[in-house]
Amino acid sequence: MDITSEISALWAIGVMAAVFIGFAILEAVVPHRRLRHPRGQRWFTNLSLFVLDTVLVRAAIPLLMIGAAGFAQMRGWGLLNLVELPVWAEFIIAFLLLDLIIYAQHRITHRIPFLWRMHKVHHADPDFDITTAARFHPFEIMLSMLYKMSCVVLIGPAVLAVFLFEVIFNAATIFTHANVGLPPKIDRLVRLIFVTPDMHRIHHSVHRTESDSNYGTLLSVWDRVFGSYSARSRGGRHDLTIGMPDYQDSRPNGLGFSLTLPFKSETPLKEDT
Repeated sequence: MDITSEISALWAIGVMAAVFIGFAILEAVVPHRRLRHPRGQRWFTNLSLFVLDTVLVRAAIPLLMIGAAGFAQMRGWGLLNLVELPVWAEFIIAFLLLDLIIYAQHRITHRIPFLWRMHKVHHADPDFDITTAARFHPFEIMLSMLYKMSCVVLIGPAVLAVFLFEVIFNAATIFTHANVGLPPKIDRLVRLIFVTPDMHRIHHSVHRTESDSNYGTLLSVWDRVFGSYSARSRGGRHDLTIGMPDYQDSRPNGLGFSLTLPFKSETPLKEDT
């Protein structure tokens, strides 16, 4: 990884840490829902997964998304490197395409059994707060990064556009998983364009018809365009049940259980009754 990518990564981590701390304070002061499990072991597991993800990905994949953008730019690869556009237009197109490919990836992980085995580690969290945003299996994160790097090479966005997208997207990931809530009227207005915690919380519902909706993280428009938008949960804003039907106990709070969950006998998301 070159020095530019290293500096960019440090800036992105710094912003993400600031956003995380800010929403951690908000969750403590004005929590939206009462959590069912103590924070201690659950936070340890979720944050340990984040540390493992970061270490393994950076050790195994030398370029990451920003490096892939620079690589494509040097060789003139990718759609946006083949056309002359104003900088503002290129940035808007890059943001839209990058957010779309991540929406598509998320939706696919719910459809392909092999990918779902890894992604269900995220959904098995029996509570929903900022640490849920960090709860991904290392194998999923590595495959996700390879997919996103490939898409960056095909799109050919500017390095700065990828950097800004990464910073904004990571902040949005923390925000949408935060145990906070906007006033209902404001929430309805914001989610016309952006994903809100109330909107994404439905995606973590125990009911399959709800967890198979609201795949977006930054922009809500993709769920509306592709018919995966769900406006409300049957449990309401405060009482929907989080997690997966078979893991409603404290097992997902354990690091060992979470790391080995993809290799246990598969239990698909149950159809609603």
